[in-house]
Amino acid sequence: MNAPGLDSVFGSVHLGYLVIESNQLADWRRFGADAIGLHCDELDNGLLRFRLDDQQCRFLLRRGPAEDVVAAGWHIDDHTTFEQIEARILAHGVPVTHGTAEEAAARGVARLLRFPGPKGIAQEIYAEPLMADEPLRMRASGFVTGDGGMGHIAITSTKPTQIRGYFTTVFDARLTDYIDETISGIKAKMRFLRVNERHHTIAVANVQGLPIDPIRTSIQHLNIQAATLDDVARSYQRVCELGFDMSLSVGQHTNDKELSYYARTPSGFDWEVGWNPVVVDESTWEPTTYQGISIWGHTPVGQTIIDRLDQFRLAALSLGHREETVPALAGDGIPDD
Repeated sequence: MNAPGLDSVFGSVHLGYLVIESNQLADWRRFGADAIGLHCDELDNGLLRFRLDDQQCRFLLRRGPAEDVVAAGWHIDDHTTFEQIEARILAHGVPVTHGTAEEAAARGVARLLRFPGPKGIAQEIYAEPLMADEPLRMRASGFVTGDGGMGHIAITSTKPTQIRGYFTTVFDARLTDYIDETISGIKAKMRFLRVNERHHTIAVANVQGLPIDPIRTSIQHLNIQAATLDDVARSYQRVCELGFDMSLSVGQHTNDKELSYYARTPSGFDWEVGWNPVVVDESTWEPTTYQGISIWGHTPVGQTIIDRLDQFRLAALSLGHREETVPALAGDGIPDD
């Protein structure tokens, strides 16, 4: 475990891109470009890339059967910190591989290093993002990236303390807060972890008292932050008009105060578009436990009894699956405070 200190990489790590594997690239193009409002580039080899800002790639869509996020890319501030993280991984006996020139080019980075991550999501680090030559062509006015990275990911887990331990070991993640919530009679606890000024870059939820995971995909949702409230409203309208499913209506979260909605992606996990979350002040922040995820709104949209039964089926199936946690990097796990 790496305590904050002189060798801490906290603040030098930013969520940079996600790699999504899907056989529904046409639907993904409509969802990302036409509904959410992102810039879309179609590469010669059949890959899709979405941009939020000047970086060449924020989302890479590649053809394949997973219908899931398969890799997370982390922008590291400099090569010294990059090599420090690499040394950590190797010191724990975990193998690393260098991405090929073709893989780096597809992701819009100069070079990348890959190593195993929780839930089967490969973790990739890079120090030099490549900037696009062409101006953005988006339906949205813009998105907030910068020092906070491009957003966050949320996962469900049967081993949440090990996942918290993993991101603390690798990136010196810090606990921001907790949320306790009861959903359809099931009690869940959510942990929110930050690696920079963004309130959280990783959220981890588990069903309390039961070793089940009700989510098929490796992530439950991903989040991007819109520049304006108008962008949130207009993208919500486009999602509905284009016939994509809405998972949760507009609402505001209790802990980070972000106003957002959740749409269902073509691959089945959710995509949150939010606005105006709080920024953490490291000199004063203290972790807090909140009761419920929302101050108002975020009500389920169009959920049927069949949907709920399917979640119970997935939860039952998860009992027979061994969840990947990369024990060598998780330490003994961090007990809840």
